[in-house]
Amino acid sequence: MKVITGKFGGRKLLDNKYEHIRPTADMVKQAVFNKLVDRIIGAKVLDLFCGTGALGIEAISRGAGEVIFVDKDKRSISLTEQNLKNLGIESRTICQDYESALNLFVGQKFDIILLDPPYKSGFYEKALKLIKDNNLLSDDGIVVCEHDRDITIDFIGYELLDERKYGIKKVSYLRKIIN
Repeated sequence: MKVITGKFGGRKLLDNKYEHIRPTADMVKQAVFNKLVDRIIGAKVLDLFCGTGALGIEAISRGAGEVIFVDKDKRSISLTEQNLKNLGIESRTICQDYESALNLFVGQKFDIILLDPPYKSGFYEKALKLIKDNNLLSDDGIVVCEHDRDITIDFIGYELLDERKYGIKKVSYLRKIIN
């Protein structure tokens, strides 16, 4: 596992030693950030369910202005913090469940929200609803939702901009519907 490109391109991240953490494959990570290339510079990013922190670190490497990392698992936060430290990056990490964390951010706006919960957790719709209800996405912001290709997610309140399949996973790009 490594940073694909940007300031930290080619730098290795710590290997994931925990079975419950499913890091995004480098090929998928590269495809996601190539899609976000026009949005990433200076963006405020939320890496929700951050796992190893690889997605948020890629955002930093490519020029994001601020990235906040959230995961309820102490091991995930520890791994993310170690990866950040090894690269000399200072960034905010929050060890809390996603619902509590999303309620902490009321009044803030994110340009990109990386949403990658455990695949069969049922957290997708709940997280998307909280993001919408708490008005956390900027008007031209995007939610990048990585999920199992065989599950159906209700994207109510969001416009599906694009969807790509990569083996057993799918990445959906969402924008909030503005009334």
